Amino acid sequence: MLKINNLNKSFHSELGSEKKIFKGLNFQLNHGDFVSIIGSNGAGKSTLLNIIMGNITPDGGNLYMEGRDFTDLATYKRNTFISKVYQNPALGTAPSMTIFENLSMADNKGKRFNLTLGLNKKKKEIYKNTLTELGLGLEKQLDTEVGLLSGGQRQCLALIMATLNKPKILLLDEHTAALDPKTSELIMEKTKKIVESHKIPTLMITHNLNDAIKYGNRLIMLHEGKIILDFAGEEKQNLTPEKLLKIFHTQNTAIKDDELFSLS
Repeated sequence: MLKINNLNKSFHSELGSEKKIFKGLNFQLNHGDFVSIIGSNGAGKSTLLNIIMGNITPDGGNLYMEGRDFTDLATYKRNTFISKVYQNPALGTAPSMTIFENLSMADNKGKRFNLTLGLNKKKKEIYKNTLTELGLGLEKQLDTEVGLLSGGQRQCLALIMATLNKPKILLLDEHTAALDPKTSELIMEKTKKIVESHKIPTLMITHNLNDAIKYGNRLIMLHEGKIILDFAGEEKQNLTPEKLLKIFHTQNTAIKDDELFSLS
């Protein structure tokens, strides 16, 4: 599905100093992969997602989707096959628009339409059925402005909007970090159900080590722009936070536990 080949990226400070984020990074996201990404601050996690989205231009290397090079593809064109859920629900929804309007907008992503034509009332029942599965009562609030919803409701809606048209890649940038533990668990369970039922290749950044182990079929760790750990399948299933921490320490990566994870 997604292949990253020899990716390079550096940033320069106002004083002219250079910080290399990626130096020859290689990575492949396969069909059906749900990959958790962990790593310390500055390891390159968000930069990687932004390069995939087209928000940051790499200095070198290539990105391929199903064998086709999209390294130089405009961001708005990538949006037709890549979706992202942000840490802040406000970035994934339009607060002054209703739930129905937000869903209609997401449903018409990549298509030419004006809002009036985009509000296909025939799809209201489809939207209601989709929202009913969340168990949050959103199906009864289709005409409610999104800005009036709770943070958890808005994040659930953002997740539905991002996956409504089954993107080829789903990017989750710490999408539960701003939520309380109970709501975070709810969002993670909904994420798991949607991703696995539709087999959407997914990259999820998280600082919660328990979530990284529990969800998905693969876990990678980034450090200084390099993938230093990559667990999948049964190997990942047998992990515990304690085992992971032991592996980190034996690799002498000099990473502090509190820089990496939240165990709550």
